Amino acid sequence: MADYYATLGVDRTASDDDIKKAYRRLAMQYHPDKNNGIKEAEEKFKDITEAYDVLRDAQKRAAYDRYGEEGLRRGAGAGGFHHVDLSEALNIFMRDFAGFGDVFGNAAGGAQSGPRPGGDVKVTIPLTLAQAATGIERTITMKLLETCDKCSGVGAEPGTKPTKCGTCGGTGEVRRAQRSFFGQFVSVAPCPTCGGEGVAIASPCKKCKGEGRVRGERQVTVKIPPGVSTGQYMTLRGQGNVGPRGGPRGDVLVLFEVEDDPRFEREGEDLYTEILCTYPQLALGADVEVPAVTGTLSLRVPAGTQSGQLFTLRGRGLPRVNASGIGDLHVRVQLWTPTEVNAEEKKLLEQLAALRPNIQQPRNKSFWSKMKDALGA
Repeated sequence: MADYYATLGVDRTASDDDIKKAYRRLAMQYHPDKNNGIKEAEEKFKDITEAYDVLRDAQKRAAYDRYGEEGLRRGAGAGGFHHVDLSEALNIFMRDFAGFGDVFGNAAGGAQSGPRPGGDVKVTIPLTLAQAATGIERTITMKLLETCDKCSGVGAEPGTKPTKCGTCGGTGEVRRAQRSFFGQFVSVAPCPTCGGEGVAIASPCKKCKGEGRVRGERQVTVKIPPGVSTGQYMTLRGQGNVGPRGGPRGDVLVLFEVEDDPRFEREGEDLYTEILCTYPQLALGADVEVPAVTGTLSLRVPAGTQSGQLFTLRGRGLPRVNASGIGDLHVRVQLWTPTEVNAEEKKLLEQLAALRPNIQQPRNKSFWSKMKDALGA
């Protein structure tokens, strides 16, 4: 089990303000929208948010301090204690840090009663390596929940209006006092009658069945930055499903899937490729063509180049996502040996063999060290 205090970098005697400041600093650093969907940052964001959610709550913190994670399970009720997922972590961040939304390109509001926001939509965009290298603009058509044009999203038949919920009095939440292993505490939950919206509809709209939204299609333009890789994503705020009965739109999560290019191996923004050269080209030196993401490049192979030698073309790789700089293109040259030779070639090779008899000598250690580095061994 993780140490929540160590996760946030605070002492066990830290005040509530210290815990909140530590979480805010780390959340700003590891928020997924600030890290282009990098999986490691996403996992870190979930860990620090879970730690904060426990330590900010006096009762959860007391249970954790005394019994560890087992204490959290005992006090969690029938639902049981569970580790937060990304959606929960994002909701916790937005709930407690309203006003910091501009940092991430959205206005994050705290939890409140009223219309519920619409659900998020995930869409995958396939890309070639060339498209990922240059960045493209793609227009996609999505099936989404749109505002009902008959009731204008209210959910009530035209000529009628929603009324205040009789269960919660329009607050959208109900409070219950409960006794647990740690004493009495008050829980706040969404109203079961109105689902937290605070209103009731006596005459639901016949077109949308009171939902205030219907199925439709929408086109969204996505500007994909250069340098993205498979598994990364970007968030389009407020472009997803519209919420029920006037609720705000959810988000669209655009996942990238970059097709493998058989010519290259990719490591971040660096590319690795391999070309075959003849013995004369390696022995005498030559200008050879090497593949680039778009087109070809010329590489000068100096005389006496050994098979397996690695050359680096600076700035010929892929752009860094949302940052300055470009990666490198690493080219490994290998000796090409023909499988068949004609009579004239055989005669020339025999003459060469006579001029240069076979000499077998052990390679020195430095040579093999360089070879291992070049081959990534």
